[in-house]
Amino acid sequence: MSGFRLLRSPPLLLLLPRPSALQRVAPAGGGDGRGGTRTAGPLWGPGEGQPPPHHHVLYFPGDVQNYHEVMTHHPENYQWENWKNVATILAHRFPSGYIWVIKCSRMHLHKFSCYDNFVKSNMFGAPEHSTDFGAFKHIYTLLVNAFNLSQKSLLSKNVKDLNKDSKASNCRSTSHTTNGCQGEKERTCEKFDESAMSFYPPSLNGASFTLIGFSKGCVVLNQLLFELKEAKKDKNIDAFIKNIKTMYWLDGGHSGGSNTWITYPEVLKEFAQTGIIVHTHVTPYQVHDPMRSWIGKEHKKFVQILGDFGMQVTSQIHFANDAPSIENHFRAHEVF
Repeated sequence: MSGFRLLRSPPLLLLLPRPSALQRVAPAGGGDGRGGTRTAGPLWGPGEGQPPPHHHVLYFPGDVQNYHEVMTHHPENYQWENWKNVATILAHRFPSGYIWVIKCSRMHLHKFSCYDNFVKSNMFGAPEHSTDFGAFKHIYTLLVNAFNLSQKSLLSKNVKDLNKDSKASNCRSTSHTTNGCQGEKERTCEKFDESAMSFYPPSLNGASFTLIGFSKGCVVLNQLLFELKEAKKDKNIDAFIKNIKTMYWLDGGHSGGSNTWITYPEVLKEFAQTGIIVHTHVTPYQVHDPMRSWIGKEHKKFVQILGDFGMQVTSQIHFANDAPSIENHFRAHEVF
């Protein structure tokens, strides 16, 4: 993590491009009555003196992914990608924006991610999609609250740090009389101007968004597709949707027997009308699994239908000549 600064509490992480000790910040609740919401939101900020970025990347992790210290104490999960590693990969992949990692509300057996805060799910996190669960509203409210908290946290820390040495940097001793000769010494201190600070907290104003789901995290993206038509009726949510520029499905999968990829023409037709750019990246671990043959078929149909509706969609299979492996499944982060 050299070269990065990370602000963190269990629900919220803030990653900035300069080294510092870990800082604790307040939780960012969704504010819509679902107390289970968590964000592990590493933010990649701009360098000193640069204009504030207006792009935000929202990442939804898969099974087993968790905080580093949690995963290192698990007999199986320790070897896979933790949130901090993924946040760093994404920060380099999207260097001009903020990176948010959205935590699931529940992990069954410390292994199975369950996004009950975005879609109705069974014990193991397999989704039961609907058109009115409120996932779009939940994301929007979550971002508003998280942005406000990060602004307060950054402002408080920067004011505190600058005030520590304000006397040394902004105060000077002068010795003069009215005619310019040496006289009684007096101290003058410049007033601290918060507007001159060089950090830029995140803001929804003028923002654009990229949404990324990995493995189980793709259930959130799928739920958004089902809700799209109804969500547009809310002017705030509609404005948010219009600012979503790109969506990435990274090797989507879950324990259910269908809807790993959405194939309903009426749902995808509504999605195609948004103009959002779609990228799918898969590995043999999901699409070539003989025990879950529907995944590959659904993926192919998803891409085909979107293309037929004129949507800009790309599809790429990685490690195609390798045997299916969970190692390559996680390596999708490195190659997409």
